[in-house]
Parts: sequence; structure tokens; C-alpha cells
Amino acid sequence: MPDEKMAAAQKFVFSNLLSILLHGSSGGGAPPDALPPQPSEKVCIHRRAPPASRLAEATALVVDVDGGLLLSRSLFPYFMLVAVEAGGLLRGLLLLLLYPVIACAGAGASGGGDVAVRAMAFVAFCGLRAARFRAGRAVLPRWLLEDVGVEAFDAVRRRPLGAAGKRAVVVWASRMPRVMLEPFLKEYLIADAADVVAAREMKVLWGFYTGLMEEGDGEAASEARKNLMGSTVVGDDVVGFSGGSMEFLRNNSLSSSCKEVYVVSADEKSKWRPLPSHEYPRPLVFHDGRLAFRPTPLDTVAMFVWLPLGAALAMARIAVAMALPYRYATLILAATGQSWRLRGSPPPSSRSPSRGQLYVCNHRTLIDPVYVSIGLNRPVRAVSYSLSRLSELISPIGRTVHLARDRAHDGAAMERLLDGGAHVVVCPEGTTCREPYLLRFSPLFAELSGEGVVPVVLAVETAMFHATTAGGWKSMDPLYYMANPRMCYTVEFLGKVDTAPVRNGAAASTDVANRVQRLMAAALGYECTMLTRKDKYLMLAGNDGLVGAKGPTCQ
Repeated sequence: MPDEKMAAAQKFVFSNLLSILLHGSSGGGAPPDALPPQPSEKVCIHRRAPPASRLAEATALVVDVDGGLLLSRSLFPYFMLVAVEAGGLLRGLLLLLLYPVIACAGAGASGGGDVAVRAMAFVAFCGLRAARFRAGRAVLPRWLLEDVGVEAFDAVRRRPLGAAGKRAVVVWASRMPRVMLEPFLKEYLIADAADVVAAREMKVLWGFYTGLMEEGDGEAASEARKNLMGSTVVGDDVVGFSGGSMEFLRNNSLSSSCKEVYVVSADEKSKWRPLPSHEYPRPLVFHDGRLAFRPTPLDTVAMFVWLPLGAALAMARIAVAMALPYRYATLILAATGQSWRLRGSPPPSSRSPSRGQLYVCNHRTLIDPVYVSIGLNRPVRAVSYSLSRLSELISPIGRTVHLARDRAHDGAAMERLLDGGAHVVVCPEGTTCREPYLLRFSPLFAELSGEGVVPVVLAVETAMFHATTAGGWKSMDPLYYMANPRMCYTVEFLGKVDTAPVRNGAAASTDVANRVQRLMAAALGYECTMLTRKDKYLMLAGNDGLVGAKGPTCQ
């Protein structure tokens, strides 16, 4: 017993010292012999999910996002995503190295979960420029949506009408900073404007995050408690919903305003299922970030162990691709994990040898034209709006033709290539899209003269890194793709689409472009959208203005 008390005392002192360093107070830690804080005696605790009949009676519902809505019990992956995507790999490595210490400190203190959250927030945010922080909107929603439990979300979104003909207002409570959580909730889950996100703010000094979080539950939580629950208002009927542990009751002051709290047991929560993508309230079309996996502690260790070998392997793969013919290079690259597959057969040669062929493909990465060339086993010319100097230097298919976003100029440039006998690859989406959607096709390709266009559908699989970015260094895109432990391109050539009706005035170029889009979407199992490059960059980078586009719909 003395040894146990000594160990508990050491954990207590260390965790409170860490708390003082991070946010200037002891965090309210209790001595090791004291009992952990308990919820108010007025709160009735149930060990099950809230029934629909109970939700119909409630005036407000407090949802514990961390423990109730999300399946994962650890918030480390989300702070690691912020550290890597907003701060860089070195910041991510620092968070990984400190995580064992942070976890031990958090486990050794009452309210320790909050101590760990504050420590991870400090490492992930300290020194980031607040005005440029986009990870909460561009990166995190994809991973948070995959972590939503369908049972928990159903209990909230299908809450019935109450006696007054209104649904209970939902307060979404979390220990994560507001800047991480609010874009995900408001853009993808929350449908009611009256709902509130109760999370703490990150402190900002001279335009930079200090890494410190506001004390208490944050201004939004205080306003929610004041406006929605009150203190002793007769008739208030507030229900809390959490899962897996009692952390919500111990560390969130909103729980004390609840009349009842439903805490789902860890065993029951382990049986919950992730929310399927087709049930997302709003479709996730765009997301950014380099990591193609959820960075749990073990997976993050594997990534950092792999990085030196991955960098060397990327250089070797690029050298092989540039130095050897396709029939030799593809065999060697496949042995290193870089494979490709061909579905169907390439189109027959053109009836006019002096005239080139136009290939229209969906856009997955910068090296799409390379794999079209490999599938055809002949050289092609790629046209692009922008390409970094490094990407051009290491391209195995030669110089890319740069377009100017001027219809007359760009159309004439592609016509000259086709008249010269070149096989031209164009991506009418204008930008890459990772999710199973096709963006709106520019109709310019349908206006070019010739025998028609050949649609080419492309799919790409990666294990560790994405080869595209909206807010990062685009020159690194090919290197990130080549640094994957394994990756695979799938290339499929569809039947030629006649564009003569456009030249004859019998059909509009937009109609042909939409037809090609639908054919390619059907072959891939994707959905058509009318979203554009500007929509993507407005959301992910905040730098390209608005376009009057609606949600996903085939045209």
C-alpha cells in the first residue's frame, strides 16, 4: 500500500506540474487520497442509450461528442492530424515522442483526460498562424465522419417531436478545441440552426495560437447553460448522452445541468457500427491532407519508421521510371509495390494516321497521363493548367503543355497538338478529387475537331500518403505518391464518343461533356456533381471565390 500511495502521489505531482506549465493552473487536480469529483446527486444516471420516447419529452439534449458520438476512445489521432497537416512532420514526431508521457500524466490524475487533451493541444497548435488554420474544415471532417457511430447518431438525428411540436435542442459538448470540431459538426452533421457547439477556444496572441486553451468549458458552453438549461427554471428537462466511461460526468460542467444522463456501457458501445458514407447528412466530396490512414499511435510509429526508407525508395522508383522503357520499368516497379492494372483493351489506332487522338480522363493525381501512356504503350502529350517545375523535371513522358484558362487559346493549343499527330490527354475536371465523385467537366474537349474522344477511367489506391494537396506544397505530390509502401493504378479505356454533332451544330458541347461524365461515373461506380475546381479550393484553401453550384447531382 505505501508503494501504491507513493506512485499515486508522484503521478499527481507530475500531472499538476504539467497542467501548470500548459495553462497556468493546477487544473483542479485532487490529492491522491481524495475521491474523483462526482456528478450532482440530482442527476439520474442510466446505463443505456436514451429511448426515443424520452427524447420526445426533453427540451434539450447534451451530447458528449468524444465519448458518445465517436466510436474511438482516443483523441490522439485528431491532434496528430493537426500536428502533421498544419504544422509538419517534425511537429508530428514531437507529439508522438511526448505522447507516452502525456498519457501517463493523464492517467494519473483526476480529470486526467482533460490534462492529456490540453497537453496534446499545446504541442499541436503552439505557433500556428490562426488565420491560415484550415485543418478543422479541410482535413478533420473526413476522419471524424468515419468515426461516428450510427447508433449514437440515429438517437440524435431521429429524435421525435416533443409535446410542444418541437424537437429538443442539441448541445454538442467536447474537450477538443472549437476550431477542430465546429466545422465538422456544422457542415456535415448539424441540420438545426438552434443547435450549439460547446467547446473551448484556443488562445491567440499576435495572430498565432499560443497552444493554451481557455479555462472552463468555453464561452459557448456557458451560453448554452445560461440560455438553454438555466439553473432553476421550472420545466427544464435536459438529457445528457455519453458512452464508454464516466469522463463526461467528471469533466464537463454541462452534465450538472442535466436531469438525466444516459451512459452507454463500453461493452454495448463496442458493438456499434460506423456511419456508412451513403448515410452522411451531407456528402463529403472534398478533403485535404497528406495522410491516407488514421494516425493512431502505432500506425504513426510505423509511418515515421518507414519515412527514411520511403524517401530512398521514391528516388529509386523515379530513376527507374525515367531511365527504362515501360515494359521493363513496370515489372521492376511492381516488385517494389508500385503496381498497375489494365481493364478492357486500348482503342484501335486512328483511321487517320496524321491526326492524333484525344483521351479524356478523370483526374486522380498529377501522374494520370503517365499511366494512360503505359496503358497505350505509346507516348502521349499531357495538357495542364499548372504544374510545378520539379514535377515536369521528373516526368517520364516529357514536357507538359500549359493551358492559360482562355478557351480560344487553349482550344487552339490542343488542336495544334492533334493536327501534329500527338495523342493528347486532358482532364476536364480541372483538379483532382479523392472521393468517389466526378466534378463538372469543362466542355472544351467536345468542341475539338477529329474522330471523337476516348474516355479513360482511372482509380488509384495508396497505403500511407495522398499524392494531391490543395493547401500544401504541390511540387511534393509525385514524391509523396512514390514514397508509399504500396500503390496501384487502375486504367480502363471506354468506347469512343463521337463529337461530330457538336461540330455540326446538332448538339451542345455541354451535353456531350455531361454524357461523357455520366459514362465514366457509371464505369467507376462514382456520382456526378456540378461542383468545380473553384468550389474545391474555396473550401479547402479559401482562395478562389464562390460558384453557384448545388449539391451532387447528375446532369
